Amino acid sequence: MEDSGYECCCNQLISLLVLCFLKKSMLETTFLNLKLKNPLLLASGVRGVTAASLQHMVKKGCGGVTLKSVSLQPRTGHPNPTMISNRHFTINAIGLSNPGVDEINTEIIQFKKNYTVPLIASVFAGSVDEFVRVAEKICEANIDALELNLSCPNVTTEFGEPFAYSVQAVAAVTKQVKAKTTTVPLIIKLSPQAWNIAAIAKAAEDNGADAINAINTISGMVIDIKTRQPILHNKIGGVSGPVLFPIALRCVHDIFKVVKIPIIGTGGITTGDDAIAMIMAGATLLGIGSAVYYRGQNVFKNISTEMENFMQQQGIRSLDEIRGSIHKKYF
Repeated sequence: MEDSGYECCCNQLISLLVLCFLKKSMLETTFLNLKLKNPLLLASGVRGVTAASLQHMVKKGCGGVTLKSVSLQPRTGHPNPTMISNRHFTINAIGLSNPGVDEINTEIIQFKKNYTVPLIASVFAGSVDEFVRVAEKICEANIDALELNLSCPNVTTEFGEPFAYSVQAVAAVTKQVKAKTTTVPLIIKLSPQAWNIAAIAKAAEDNGADAINAINTISGMVIDIKTRQPILHNKIGGVSGPVLFPIALRCVHDIFKVVKIPIIGTGGITTGDDAIAMIMAGATLLGIGSAVYYRGQNVFKNISTEMENFMQQQGIRSLDEIRGSIHKKYF
């Protein structure tokens, strides 16, 4: 009887260890040969560009980080007020303020001394040639992937029509940057305002892109009805938050149907249910941005837990089992 009791305890312990292992590993994700403990990626522009701020978010549970978009030279951005939020959306017109690529490279080096989690650098520019130059410069640092921000909606008057609205422009900038940065995976960040976003994503893939980030914010405006004036100094800004989620979900769905490269689903993801839905639409990684405002800095841990709970309830062992599943069967 003693042996039977001992055996029973051992079996229970083994079962518990197996469950712990499954819970720990079910969110592990591979993206462009990079290993992430979970698919939750700090989105660009959420926590600045310093090594300390990025390290802080890693401690809060994200699987990887994206730098705030940077330019060849320092940029001050737009005057205040630059942001306002409510329960439905956040709108910002920060204007891509950043200290320039040289200073950012110093921060990347510092971050990489202490952390091995994947770091994606995001860059923007006003011309193809400038995109090439800033991309080459930031690749001198130890980045894990390079993202081209072709789609910021609140600097249109300064840079002209965003590249992300044109199949030809996306093809050209992707091809030329890829030719000069062959050792670093290339991600193209697209705009939800492009009516043919799937065709644009396909053009990026055909010209060397290794992944797509869908989507950036969408252009909008907020008016103070008492002063009868736009609230943002820039008048228009980029809309994010929960209101953006259905749009992002549709874009990821459309892009997944036409490309074979992985997709980062970004836009309004706030809960574990949102995250699961985005995976089902076809995303591999999930960009988390405004949710930090809505749910606090523990949002990465909270979303991870919510995803794990859903997967356990549904008997799902890994995200690979449900990625793109909506394309297999419509109800």
